[in-house]
Amino acid sequence: QVQLVESGGGLVQAGASLRLSCAASSGTFSDYIVGWFRQAPGKERQSVGAVSASGLSTRVSDPMKGRFSIARDNTKNTVYLQMNSLRPEDTAVYFCAARVPTNADFYYVRPESYAYWGQGTQVTVSS
Repeated sequence: QVQLVESGGGLVQAGASLRLSCAASSGTFSDYIVGWFRQAPGKERQSVGAVSASGLSTRVSDPMKGRFSIARDNTKNTVYLQMNSLRPEDTAVYFCAARVPTNADFYYVRPESYAYWGQGTQVTVSS
């Protein structure tokens, strides 16, 4: 079992950058695929992207491609979400989630595909 804690959120102006961190406090972190999601008020939880257990493969969901990137450092038990050129519509609570891989796939976009979740970190982008 893995416990996840997100950090790095905050209030920024449009065009700014933020880097979110997802740190694991228990479990063997390198055993888990990690996904990033976000949820704006009144909206469903949306996939932002995912990274494989090894960190060698990443994928960012189409709406964020070109602005967001994901990286992983298993020596630090941490996954990062780098967000550039932020827009007001990026305002949401951002979550990381983990699951054990069951095959070669790592890019899971459905929240129910993940077993473990962090508490989320708020990102607010002002215009």
